[in-house]
Amino acid sequence: MIFSIGLILFVGYLAGRLFAKIRIPGLVGMIAVGFLFGPYCLSLLDPTVLQISAQLRQIALVIILTRSGLNLDFASLKKVGRPAVLMCFVPASAEMLGVTVAAHYLLRLGWFEGMLLGAVLAAVSPAVVSPRMIGLIERGLGEKHAVPKLVLAGSSVDDVYVIVAFYAFLGLVQSNALQVTSFLLIPVSILLGVALGCIVGIPLAFFYKRTNLPLAANVLILLSLSFGMIGVEELLKPWVSVSSLVGIMAAGMILLFVAADKAKEISRGYNALWTFFEVLLFVLVGAEVNFAYLADCGLAALAVLAVGLCMRTLGVFLCLVATELTKKERLFAAIAYLPKATVQASIGGIALSAGLSCGNVVLVVSVLAIVVTAPLGAWLIDTLAPKLLDARQAEKNLKAGL
Repeated sequence: MIFSIGLILFVGYLAGRLFAKIRIPGLVGMIAVGFLFGPYCLSLLDPTVLQISAQLRQIALVIILTRSGLNLDFASLKKVGRPAVLMCFVPASAEMLGVTVAAHYLLRLGWFEGMLLGAVLAAVSPAVVSPRMIGLIERGLGEKHAVPKLVLAGSSVDDVYVIVAFYAFLGLVQSNALQVTSFLLIPVSILLGVALGCIVGIPLAFFYKRTNLPLAANVLILLSLSFGMIGVEELLKPWVSVSSLVGIMAAGMILLFVAADKAKEISRGYNALWTFFEVLLFVLVGAEVNFAYLADCGLAALAVLAVGLCMRTLGVFLCLVATELTKKERLFAAIAYLPKATVQASIGGIALSAGLSCGNVVLVVSVLAIVVTAPLGAWLIDTLAPKLLDARQAEKNLKAGL
């Protein structure tokens, strides 16, 4: 197993760098390496590694959400206002609805299975979107109407909303029964998750302010408490639903609000962790993909993906009705909401791991979504941002630098 992990990290990292050099998101190269080394191609990986891939994906998800929380401050949310709140759930809900209907008729999935697939596909990729929005903020592009902040704030919470919905739909598929309480528990789960994040985050923030521990110790403490929140969720599951993932993100936001300097320092530590887990995550996702299923549903899967993206775009435009954003800025916001990668890699294989009959289809379509939208979305954001966003503040910043 140790040799397999070393192979994954070394070759996966090199492939990611190579693809990035040719302006294709590195995660696409990592997925390709995973497929090449996986059981459906060369079968070079120890089966034990694949058996623990679900646990590794969960750790990666914890790191993703913590990074989002540590970079999402309340001031940004307050400044953007109503559109940011709507962008957290309206586009994702619209996409879930479109994918559910399209998957039922095109992929012949049951309604509950279509909802599950919709939840997998509906999340925006923080790995593609977040660094690009942060870069635009630093350059001053779109600063007049805070468009990059709008996208960054909305997409971060969008991921949490989709993940919570995914687990609710997973329960529906497993029980094969529609229970209204499952949907009513979603807001309860989110609120209790926020409460859990506050219980952990507030004392932790003041602890960080009063201590001067090394970065490694601070990261270790936060990571341990994040795993502890997941344990609390499992412990309370028989009685009440608590979203530990929401709690993890809320704790990060509290740290940023109370101890901003420490939060930024810890965020750098998490960035280093992500470099390691990003390679593991995407290579292992590629290793689990059986492209024989893609041959059976290729065009239909693309059609389902297209329907979902159209519905998501419509949802973005609805969120931005009656705002000061120009038509170009609204178009950019819709484009920035297209890329999919990280969350799909984290939860796309769960249905297969759970032994569901739709597992292979969900995994293959989620990987197809990554391969299609990640490079396309990244290229569109990089190419169109200077053309669609107000560059006056960026010009001022450039002159000030001179």
